[in-house]
Amino acid sequence: MTMRILEILEHDGQSLRSHRLCLLGITGAGEPSFNGERRALRLLAPGARALEEKSAGFVLSESPVPTEGTLSVDDVLCGIGEADQHGTSALSMIRGGFVSVSRRCAVLRPIRVGILTVSDKGSRGERDDRSGPALAREVPLFGGTVTERATVPDDEEAIARILERWCDEGRAELILTTGGTGFSPRDVTPEALERVGERKVPGIGEAMRRASAAITPRAALSRSNAVIRGKTLIIALPGSEKGAVECLTAVAPSLRHGIEILCGWDGECGNG
Repeated sequence: MTMRILEILEHDGQSLRSHRLCLLGITGAGEPSFNGERRALRLLAPGARALEEKSAGFVLSESPVPTEGTLSVDDVLCGIGEADQHGTSALSMIRGGFVSVSRRCAVLRPIRVGILTVSDKGSRGERDDRSGPALAREVPLFGGTVTERATVPDDEEAIARILERWCDEGRAELILTTGGTGFSPRDVTPEALERVGERKVPGIGEAMRRASAAITPRAALSRSNAVIRGKTLIIALPGSEKGAVECLTAVAPSLRHGIEILCGWDGECGNG
């Protein structure tokens, strides 16, 4: 869904003001900021001008106001929450930047993401999972919402079983696994993906290794891969926090488009 921002409003505690341009950011406490001031952010329907004190809002060109997903304005990303009694939706900051009146914006449908940590020690509680939470912090950058989390041992059957369940029960459009992609005899995550996958996506593994090669000469040893099962894309990422995030970052810009095509949310790839 695409639309335009008709007006940018701010209630500074005394009066309602209109802006042509604003800078959105995130405070040290993780709260939204508007032109350097802490403000609650709202989405408003066309013609609406009611704002609470110490809040700011964006009047959209279309109604009704969306109540879920991600608002994308150029590089700025905001999570969209439920509407209040006045019909306005709350916004949370994901990535800040400048927003101006008349800019085209888009509401991105939420992508449900499952994160599966593959680790013998992690499954026994002998090691803290660092890569899983790190991936969870990254998925909002492409409009993802973590809906499933689990840790399993380095066992092909256990990995395959949970992947099949998440896919076949329609729990996620994207599954990220972390761990088990190396040369150790216990590293069997790629084999589990090939076991459950119906179609391979070789370009994702190639792109991750290409990006990693610019950082470490050992990138060629990674066996990270990707497959499709039903309407779910599954990607195997390295087990280290740094490696998992670097590899996800390398392919993240293309994930939304691929998932929209896979799920029938968009047109064919050849249409541009």
